[in-house]
Amino acid sequence: MPTWAQYRDIARGRGALAYQLFIVESVAKAPPEKIQQILPFHLAYQKEMEAAGKLFLAGPVSDETGTAMSGGGLIIYRAEDIEEARAIAAKDPMHKQGGRSFTVRAWLVNEGSLNIQLRLSEQRGGFD
Repeated sequence: MPTWAQYRDIARGRGALAYQLFIVESVAKAPPEKIQQILPFHLAYQKEMEAAGKLFLAGPVSDETGTAMSGGGLIIYRAEDIEEARAIAAKDPMHKQGGRSFTVRAWLVNEGSLNIQLRLSEQRGGFD
């Protein structure tokens, strides 16, 4: 199995985008009441990271059935390396105050498509 850096070069060599991001899987650790108390601070931090250009996408995830909240989330950061991504995640109040634990993994975006639609006169946008 190649190293991560070798695989990134292989992916680029075959014409893939090989755009590296970092995925944070954030798993509930505290009771829902504590998570709700921390949530406003977590959301403020997310806005701060978005303004800094570090937050790519983030949001809650369901349980395995897809029908109930799990108390966890998925966060995708732009960072220089996995250490920076871990440092950003560790400063998140949700993690820092014990609402959730987290793991960080590097992610190589190779395939797929993204369509963004902005309706400026309606002040709305979306993607599919």
